[in-house]
Amino acid sequence: MPGRRTVLRCAAAIGLLPLGRAHALEAPTGTVVLTLTGQLRTPNAGQEARFDMAMLERLPQTSFSTRTPWYAQARQFTGPLLRDVLRAAGARGTVLRARALNDYHVDIPYQDTQRFDIIVARLLDGAPMLVRDRGPLFVIYPFDAHAELRNAIYYSRSAWQLRSIEVQ
Repeated sequence: MPGRRTVLRCAAAIGLLPLGRAHALEAPTGTVVLTLTGQLRTPNAGQEARFDMAMLERLPQTSFSTRTPWYAQARQFTGPLLRDVLRAAGARGTVLRARALNDYHVDIPYQDTQRFDIIVARLLDGAPMLVRDRGPLFVIYPFDAHAELRNAIYYSRSAWQLRSIEVQ
């Protein structure tokens, strides 16, 4: 029977586990649409992790339809899970300060990203989100999936026109 180290080395060799240091985050080649700062292990621009839309598109995508206070009917949101964006940057912390284009900011408990499938939506009903449609990025909770999310606390943690996240 193989030892624990042999099993871990084999798993790392086939890509199931990282071996050694975290992999570097690629540099954006297009317009930066999201910047992460703070407690990051794999930044790609000094102490920041910058993402262009193509980088966000390459992360695994999640879609859900949910009702919100901002739209008259349920809408479909698509984008990477917030926890996958944080993982790509090697983020570790307890609070995420999400900031919008107009400098609105909201604090999101890091634990929310583990409990709920929060996404950084880049598509609304299958189409790219324009600034006038609360885009290009929108942190959105799956309100209809969990009754506990349908209240002012969680609605206030959504951030449309997202431009940055500070990991504290």
